[in-house]
Amino acid sequence: MSDRLGIGFVGSGFNTRFHMQAFRGVRDADVLGVWSPNPKNAASAATFARELDVGDCRAYKSITAMVADPAIDAIWLNGPNHARIENVTEIVEAVRSGKGTLRGIACEKPLGRTVAEAKQLLKLVDSVGIQHGYLENQLFAPQVVRGHELLWKRGAATTGRPYLARAAEEHSGPHMPWFWNGAMQGGGVLNDMMCHSILVVRHLLTAPGEALATLVPRRITGHIASLKWTQPTYAKTLKKTMGVDYNKTPSEDFASVMIEFEAPDGRTVIGEATTSWSFVGPGLRLSAELLGPEYSMRWNSLESGLDLFFSRAVTGKAGEDLVEKQNAEVGQMPVVADEAVAYGYEAEDRHFVRAFLGKETPKLTWHDGLEVVRLLMAAYQSAEQGKTLSFPSRGLESFVPAVARGKWKP
Repeated sequence: MSDRLGIGFVGSGFNTRFHMQAFRGVRDADVLGVWSPNPKNAASAATFARELDVGDCRAYKSITAMVADPAIDAIWLNGPNHARIENVTEIVEAVRSGKGTLRGIACEKPLGRTVAEAKQLLKLVDSVGIQHGYLENQLFAPQVVRGHELLWKRGAATTGRPYLARAAEEHSGPHMPWFWNGAMQGGGVLNDMMCHSILVVRHLLTAPGEALATLVPRRITGHIASLKWTQPTYAKTLKKTMGVDYNKTPSEDFASVMIEFEAPDGRTVIGEATTSWSFVGPGLRLSAELLGPEYSMRWNSLESGLDLFFSRAVTGKAGEDLVEKQNAEVGQMPVVADEAVAYGYEAEDRHFVRAFLGKETPKLTWHDGLEVVRLLMAAYQSAEQGKTLSFPSRGLESFVPAVARGKWKP
């Protein structure tokens, strides 16, 4: 068995390209394949990988053909949420029928759009015994990793465990139309980005080396709102650029969640998370805080250590060469010099490659992804009912958010 991993991507868009950039820092893997329902996009992504020199990547005509290639050892699932069941079913059938074998399959967030869908995906992949990993880049962000380690080692060890964690992810809105479609995506910003922040706060409040399950969710309070994109001017813009009508089927562009966890010593600790598609600023902002009896940590991705200033006389095309979701081309702006590293993609991909090679134990599996979906759905239930709910909440396993059903009225 080879000591290198051949990677195939399902999906060829923005997120796949972030991962491809991250593989420049992964020594024992090669990006060898990509499939997309759009052959032109797949070919473009394959060219991008070859230009990065991360592997002799080629586009495949089908997922089955990619799995059947002996050079492909693992799949990175980066396709849209509404295609997840279809994509995983094809992978599993290719393995079950003997057309190919895989050493691992890694899935981007969220695992599923509902608890029922996430459970179905887990059952599918377990049915053929493929090792699985849940891709959550922010847990691997260097500042989060180092801050978590130091505060528990120095602060918690001497003055007691942390009791409050906060996390936020905010930007001006997604790149592709399907993200804005509640039915296709599974909701709005809560489903799209709260999956990151919920896991970050739970991780920060959990001691290094301990399972996330040692911190037990007991109560959850969720809130959703449409602050910007249902306003007439912006709804019109959204319909023109993304083809969705927020006058008829809106999704939330702001969400907040508070989770009360029971720690192993019986004490209550709090996780607060906020996500937004209505943030006005230089671009994507990730932030986190952890507080304990005599210590605290703070992280803000836009405090990058590098700022540029361009006067009005500097002209050019709009782009995202300074920071993801860049919103301006003039003025003083922060630069995230290597986003694939800063956001945790490189360390994440390195870890899961090593896990699928048998060198490490996966830090996150699809079981963790399922638990995240449970928390997301409970947050939607709380928001719809306007009250704090005990966790797990009643009807959670079959719940579908009103936003995803096109029934939500902000």
